[in-house]
Amino acid sequence: MKKKLSIRDIANHLNISKTTVSFILNGKAKEKRISDVLTEKVLKYIEEKDFKPNQLAKSLSTGKTMIIGLMVEKISDYFFAKVAYHLEELAYQNGYKIIYCSTENDTEKTKELIKLFHDRQVDGYIITPPVGIEDEIRELISENLPVVLFDRYLPALDTSYVGLDNFGGTYNAVKHLIKCNYKNIAFVELESDQTQMHDRQQGYLKAIEENKLEPIIKKISFQNTTAITVDELTGLLQKQPEIDAMFFATNYLAMSGIKAINQLNLKIPDNIAVIAFDDHDVFDIYNPSITAVAQPIDEMAKELINILLDKMESRTEIAAVKKVEVPARLILRNSTRNS
Repeated sequence: MKKKLSIRDIANHLNISKTTVSFILNGKAKEKRISDVLTEKVLKYIEEKDFKPNQLAKSLSTGKTMIIGLMVEKISDYFFAKVAYHLEELAYQNGYKIIYCSTENDTEKTKELIKLFHDRQVDGYIITPPVGIEDEIRELISENLPVVLFDRYLPALDTSYVGLDNFGGTYNAVKHLIKCNYKNIAFVELESDQTQMHDRQQGYLKAIEENKLEPIIKKISFQNTTAITVDELTGLLQKQPEIDAMFFATNYLAMSGIKAINQLNLKIPDNIAVIAFDDHDVFDIYNPSITAVAQPIDEMAKELINILLDKMESRTEIAAVKKVEVPARLILRNSTRNS
């Protein structure tokens, strides 16, 4: 294997100092009063040798790695995968690369990942936080490191945040079901302390209480397999056959719910209506197609990158907190009756 050229090799070959080579590579030749002749000589030589500076060496001289750390709950999840794709494109357009990983909503794993990214000296953090990492976030902020929370927030921390109007999106969707004359509306959610789940539940309860209906809430463990979730939802429908509509707090819960409905030979929307929070490509090709609360992923990604870039480019304003809630959009399809 061909030996990789180093700054030392360049300096020795041209009989100049390593510092001079470093200044030229980092565009500081004029500032350091290095002659145009010497600058051109160095640049010509590294071009001939196809020299690529080591990223760590560059980061030591510039103070930047040009890397953003992205931590989401589950990168294989449709929503987070789409967000990561948009963020990666936007970051690349601005000269940054993204390293991303899944926390699995595990507090200890998230703490380890934050430490890993910190050791890698990433320039900024986008985090979908589980509960219990408040101290780690505070530590990052105390070090003047840019952090933006995404999809959910930590109530005890005053941090920059980008998310959806989960309360309003759910409230409007449940109101649509009520307007379509559904009376026994079940709300299926994750067993979670996460703020976005809490806000979706509160939106459901407000619509139910305003219309003097009885709430029906089913909590599903995050650790459940699909088969277990389907069994639990089948049991719910058998135990409470009066349920005539189901609102699912995530798209994957909705998919399990549709399997349960099909196993019981119930017809959508004649026997039971379905709305999913967070749209999915397959919902438009299901028969019948599935009404969904859609999250504008591209808009959320743009807000995330813009806030983070502002923080990374102007460290003097690192303490400035910006919170953005993007409105949801209800996409009406065939899984609910017309009002």
